[in-house]
Amino acid sequence: MPRAFDTVIKGGTIFDGQRTPRFVSDIGITDGRIAYIGDIRDPGAARVIDARGLNVAPGFVDLHTHYDSQVFWDPYCTLSGWHGVTSVVIGNCGFGFAPCRPEDRDRTMLTMARNEAVPLATMKEGMPWDWETFPEFLDSLERTPKGVNVLSYVPLSPILMNVMGLEAAKSRPATEDERAALSRVFNEALDAGACGFSAQISGSEGVQRDYDGTPMITDMMAREDIMLFAGILRERGEGFIQIAGGGLRLAEELAAESGRPIIWNMLAVGADQHGAATMMHRDAIKWLDDVNARGLRIFAQALTCNVGFTFNMEEWNMFDSSAIWRQVTLGTREQRLRKMADPVIRQALRDEFDAGKGPIAGGGTEEMNPLGNAGIAGLFITETSTPECRIHEGRTVGEMAGVLGLHPIDAFLDLVVAEDLKTTFETPPLKLNDEAMKEVARSAVALPGVSDGGAHTKFVTLGAYPTEFLTVHVRQNGVMDLEEAHWRLSGYPAYAAGLKDRGVLREGMPADIVIYDLDALELLPPEIAHDFPAGEWRRIRRAKGYRHILVNGEPTFVDGVCTGATPGRLLRHGYADVSPTRALAAE
Repeated sequence: MPRAFDTVIKGGTIFDGQRTPRFVSDIGITDGRIAYIGDIRDPGAARVIDARGLNVAPGFVDLHTHYDSQVFWDPYCTLSGWHGVTSVVIGNCGFGFAPCRPEDRDRTMLTMARNEAVPLATMKEGMPWDWETFPEFLDSLERTPKGVNVLSYVPLSPILMNVMGLEAAKSRPATEDERAALSRVFNEALDAGACGFSAQISGSEGVQRDYDGTPMITDMMAREDIMLFAGILRERGEGFIQIAGGGLRLAEELAAESGRPIIWNMLAVGADQHGAATMMHRDAIKWLDDVNARGLRIFAQALTCNVGFTFNMEEWNMFDSSAIWRQVTLGTREQRLRKMADPVIRQALRDEFDAGKGPIAGGGTEEMNPLGNAGIAGLFITETSTPECRIHEGRTVGEMAGVLGLHPIDAFLDLVVAEDLKTTFETPPLKLNDEAMKEVARSAVALPGVSDGGAHTKFVTLGAYPTEFLTVHVRQNGVMDLEEAHWRLSGYPAYAAGLKDRGVLREGMPADIVIYDLDALELLPPEIAHDFPAGEWRRIRRAKGYRHILVNGEPTFVDGVCTGATPGRLLRHGYADVSPTRALAAE
């Protein structure tokens, strides 16, 4: 046992992230790593954390985030950092900011402002833009103070745009010369420490759209182009792939071509985090079990939290499953208000609604709505901005329409226009099928999460998923024991993402640790926080019951209060401090 520690955690009940049965012990931390697990009778001059009666677990690993911009102004990548997450993966779904020429920066930010609903003014003020290439982007991340560890995919949209140009990348396959350039840029990114690549392949009818309403670049990728990147991973024998959409066959082909693990989005009970219908969960689990038995390593990102939306029409982009609504919600504020009042457009929206094809909140349509998500008539009016409309608060749009003797579309748009897009709407709570959620959460290759952290900041608070997992699925519903829960939240996602030294509590590992009181653990009510650059606001949800959150041995939050420490690291190749070669030699 080392003679001196920087920090000693005394007497906690340890869940090590490996499904080892819980045990009570001490943990000694030196130089940011776990130096000793066992009885420490004399902690010496170390900082002592009294963990008696508390659970001590590895920090949570959030594989699906969009903190690519937020990390530059929010070192803790909140909401995630408030809920025990100590490592995040950015660059998901093919979306990101590198490589990017200076003349393409505004267009790239406009894409993210629409697609992932990150406020444009915030990105403009909050991002340093001190890079053009992907290696330079990683260098910028490394220089940035961080309160969490960060691993990055190479998102394919920026690479394709950088090499081919925006319009060409959306309309045709790459030429041979372009494919050579794509290979060079991708290899440079991997050499610099990226963990693989990501792409959204939703075709021409995808829900998540570009700033101008057209599909995203990767939505229209040619098969031979995405297989080019998979082949490079096979040649290098490293990395993994995150893919959203594209169908089951494409996921299998990518796994076969690359020989590398796939993080497949997504396994869910009926609908994804945007509300769009998903493959029935039992069919998905059967497929996942089958492909893994055949030697194709495909993990499933699993949606394990209740999804509800709170929004107004100033920023809302999640009616894009309807081509008519998509056009209504594009353009300047004045243009949108004019379209909402246009009688011809209103008639088209009424016809769509009456045919049962109207959009549901978040994606999908009422005719394909397995969970019964709210269509327009089912939205609750939760807050109005004018005294004359206050009478409608607490009603659904359908109820308001009945009182006023109007069609639901007219009632909805009349209210929105009268209040200059400021009316707040909320989707009604869903009664989740507990048995189905248990099947999803416990399926063999399920990785809980899909926080979408950093995205849709004015609509949802999915970054609270670890707290919901522990309080609802473990404590309330008994879906699994804590040993498995902490493996699912930490050890398993770290393994799937190739994080070689994260996700478990073991001597020699970095001390990413969460200390919490399960009985006191609680999701706090949603709030609005005006804490983004350029005066922008977002919806947040905090927790209580997390007593200490440590990243690389340094406390970042104590009883929910930020310490100001920024011990997070950039995880190049899945490591913080050493190259893969040195780390493997050390093992």
